[in-house]
Amino acid sequence: MIRSKMFKIQTLNAIDPEGLSLLSLGNYEIASELPNPDAIVLRSYRMHDMELPPSLKAVARAGAGVNNIPIEKCTEKGVVVFNTPGANANGVKEMVIAGLMLASRDIIDGAIWAKSLIGKGNKIPALIEKGKKNFVGQEINGKTLAVIGLGAVGVLVANAAKSLGMNVIGYDPYISVEQALKLSNRVNWVKGIEVLLTQADYVTLNIPLTPETKGYINKDKLKMMKNNVRILNFARGELVDINDLKAAIASGKVAKYITDFPDEEMLKIDNVIAVPHLGASTKESEINCAVMAINQLKDFLENGNITNSVNFPTAIMERHEGCRILIANKNIPNMVSQISSILAIENINIDSMLNRKYNGIAYNIIDITQKTINKSVIKKLNEIDGVSMVRIIQAK
Repeated sequence: MIRSKMFKIQTLNAIDPEGLSLLSLGNYEIASELPNPDAIVLRSYRMHDMELPPSLKAVARAGAGVNNIPIEKCTEKGVVVFNTPGANANGVKEMVIAGLMLASRDIIDGAIWAKSLIGKGNKIPALIEKGKKNFVGQEINGKTLAVIGLGAVGVLVANAAKSLGMNVIGYDPYISVEQALKLSNRVNWVKGIEVLLTQADYVTLNIPLTPETKGYINKDKLKMMKNNVRILNFARGELVDINDLKAAIASGKVAKYITDFPDEEMLKIDNVIAVPHLGASTKESEINCAVMAINQLKDFLENGNITNSVNFPTAIMERHEGCRILIANKNIPNMVSQISSILAIENINIDSMLNRKYNGIAYNIIDITQKTINKSVIKKLNEIDGVSMVRIIQAK
C-alpha cells in the first residue's frame, strides 16, 4: 500500500476551527508559520507582496472577494485559487436589509441624540416627544429597490425586499441559470441599466470589483437617478466614484449613502453611514466560508478536482484505482496530443481523461492504469512548452 502524502497548510488569517477540523481527519500539517506549504488558506490577508513558494499548489479564500490575492501570478505558476461564493450570502443579505432601514429611518442620529439626554431625569419622556420630529424618516413599503447584480447575495436581497413590500427591479446581464431559478417571479428583471436607475428610490450594489466595474456608480449613472435616491454598497467600496458621490450628496441627488467600506474621506461626508465592514461578520458566515474553503481545498489536494476556482476551470472526475496525473497548460492547439503521445511512448494506459478550459487555461485530469509513474515521465510532461503545472496523485 502506498503511503498518503502529508500536506502542509499555511493559514494567513484566523480560520474558523470548524473548517480546520476537517483537516484533522487526514494527513495535514496546519500552522500560520510554515515553510514550503502545499496550500494557503486566508481571509483578508494581502498576498500581493508575498513571494509564492515553489511548493504552493493552491490558495483558498474563505470568502467571495479575491482582490487581496495575486491571481495573475498564481495562474502563471499553476496555482489554483479558490473562493467561497454564496457561503456568506445570508449574512451580507441581512446587512443590506439593515442598510435599507438605516437609509430610511434616522435611527443612528436619533439614538445618539437620545443618549445625549442622560442626566435630564424625569424630563426625558417629554423631551423625547418634542425632539422626535427632527428624526422623521420614510417607510420602504411600496418604494422601488434597484438590485444591481443577481448573484448569491443579490437574489437573496431581491427576494427579501419583495417580501417586505417593496417594488424590486433586478439587473444582471450575466445572471447564472442557478441564480435565475432562485429569483422570485415577483421580481421585475430588466435588461437595461437606465430603465432600472430612473425608477429606483433605493439602489443596492451586489457586483464584484473588476477593472470594468471600478467606479461603476459615477456622475453619468447618478444623473439617471431620481433626486433623494438612497444608495447601498455592501459589495466593494471602489464600485462608487467618491468624488462624484460627494457632488451628488451636496446637490441633494443622493439623500443617503450606506457603505460597508469606510475610509477617512468617506467618514467626513455628511449623509454617509459607514459600517465597519460587517457584511459577513457573523459566526455563521465564518463557519460556512471556512468549511466550504477547506472542503474544496481537500478535494483538490487529494483528488485534483476543482470547484469554485477564480482562475481555473471547474473539473471533477471520479477517481479510478490507478495513479492520477494533473496538468495545467495554456489553452493552445496540440497540447492534448503532446501529453497523450508522451504517455503512449512510455506504455502508460489512460483509463479516463477530462479536459476543461477557462480564460486561456486548460486543466487535464488523467487517470492511468499504472499505480506509479517514473520521474522521467513527469520531467517530459513539464518540458512541454505551455505547461505550467504537473502533479501526480498516487494510486488509492
